[in-house]
Amino acid sequence: MNKRIHFSLWYVLGALLLVAALQNVITAPGVRSLSYSQFVQMVQEGRIKRVSISESRLTAYEFSGSEDTSPSGRRGQVYLVNRVEDPDLIKLLKDRKVDFSGQTENTWLNNFLYGWILPLAIMLAIWGFVFKRMGRGGAGVLAFGKSKARIYAEGDTKVKFEDVAGADEAKDELVEVVQFLRDPNRYSRLGGRIPKGVLLVGAPGTGKTLLAKAVAGEAHVPFYSISGAGFVEMFVGVGASRVRDLFEQASKNAPCIIFIDEVDALGRARGTNIIGGNDEREQTLNQLLAEMDGFESAKGVIILAATNRPEILDPALLRAGRFDRHVLVDRPDLNGREAILRVHAKEIKLAPEVDLKVIAARTPGMVGADLANLVNEAALLAAREGKQAVDMADLEKAVDRVMAGLEKKSRVMNEKEKQIVAHHEVGHALVAESVDTADKVHKVSIIPRGIGALGYTLQLPTEDRYLMTVTELKDRLAVLLGGRVAEETVFNEVSTGAQNDLYRATDIARSMIKEYGMSERLGLVTFERERRPMFLDIPNLGQGKDYSESTAQAIDEEVERLISDAHDRVREILTRRRAALDKAAAELLSREVLEGDEFREIIAGL
Repeated sequence: MNKRIHFSLWYVLGALLLVAALQNVITAPGVRSLSYSQFVQMVQEGRIKRVSISESRLTAYEFSGSEDTSPSGRRGQVYLVNRVEDPDLIKLLKDRKVDFSGQTENTWLNNFLYGWILPLAIMLAIWGFVFKRMGRGGAGVLAFGKSKARIYAEGDTKVKFEDVAGADEAKDELVEVVQFLRDPNRYSRLGGRIPKGVLLVGAPGTGKTLLAKAVAGEAHVPFYSISGAGFVEMFVGVGASRVRDLFEQASKNAPCIIFIDEVDALGRARGTNIIGGNDEREQTLNQLLAEMDGFESAKGVIILAATNRPEILDPALLRAGRFDRHVLVDRPDLNGREAILRVHAKEIKLAPEVDLKVIAARTPGMVGADLANLVNEAALLAAREGKQAVDMADLEKAVDRVMAGLEKKSRVMNEKEKQIVAHHEVGHALVAESVDTADKVHKVSIIPRGIGALGYTLQLPTEDRYLMTVTELKDRLAVLLGGRVAEETVFNEVSTGAQNDLYRATDIARSMIKEYGMSERLGLVTFERERRPMFLDIPNLGQGKDYSESTAQAIDEEVERLISDAHDRVREILTRRRAALDKAAAELLSREVLEGDEFREIIAGL
């Protein structure tokens, strides 16, 4: 397709300036400057044959060879002489029989170009440069109300559904949107109406944005992408103007997809502004609600939005007729993690012995972004060691690095601290192997990693679990307390190393009592705890209690009882298996890392 040529004032100005610059070169070749005294001498010597006299200068022609009566045919050097008031000039020219004539200077073109056009061009160039710097891409001070959405043309979105792994249910939900954008009549002929908006809900890194791009790539339609924070500015009315402009652009280019990432930055529930006054964000949200009501999905404009905090969104945004469909993009299961690893490993050269299913089993709870980072870390480790391919050892090291943090080789512990850490980690592992429902021990290490971890015990589930019984929760409490009780048993004192274990154990025990109704004393009652975002572990410190002080005391006593029972149980296990504890700790001190099978061989029969 031929590109259209856009004529502009700049082309005209450039052409005029080029003509002015070449005028003298083209029309007056071989021109030289000459002083007036030299000119007079050349006239007296008979070398000048013709002179043109103007108000400011003389043009003298010196001919060589044959002469032609036609001025255009004459040959020779041309001289420019600044005119001097000489009353004897005409007499001199007549005496030497020099052909002379008067010449009227035509300076309007030069005056017009250099007096008007050139200054105007310079001013316009400075003006355009300043405004371009103040806001590139039409987002300057004169375009605050324009949408800042990134526009991907029909062929620019290369992502397909095959590039998205581990979210099969979410993909199935979005296939209908793709089919509608490809063939709207398939649904409209039966009177059906496609949802106006689809809200993708899931933890960070699960692939919500990738899914939205895949929908646009499969449907072969333009894709408008913007963050929720991209609407709101400090100036009142800018956000609402950007919403209007975005929907206007989308309507002109329908069918298309509008994708609003992190919509919670824009769609937070109204009335929560504790400062009061006119809230620009609420005005922007109101405009979004009005726009979603004002257009018909039959036009082919589908709105996709993504958030990991759906509980804080305004109810008006979630009602039918706006975001009709909510699609959960959950954390991938074992098969999903393996599929994601295979997608990201396409560009990585893997050794033949690599088994991605084993790596998928080692990464429970990881999302797509974590797994992509894991594969990349493995490739970097292999390249650092000069390997020709990424092997299982590289992937195992990458898992440890992603899950436990960077290995701190410079953090040197003294011998007493090493003994405490070794017995602490072996305490966790030994209790995990002694109870019935705990996950199997995969690795025990006393190599410092991350910010504060001096060692770690890695357990891996044998299968994906979605429910936990009372027995399983109590076993998990026991494993968490194994390190602290091991320190008490061996050294008759405790250290600060169990701080995180105690925090997690207390959180589990409190959830058992307040949320899951697992207390015989309090009965089948739940007590609402501080509400937290669905996918983010951030407490809301402003939430009050919904129960009496006596109930709160009973809850505290039940939590304390659970922790105390678990402590007594772990003390009995470690006292009974003291020989296994000491032997495994000694081996860990010498090796620093024990794999799960090695650990089980050491404690076998003890």
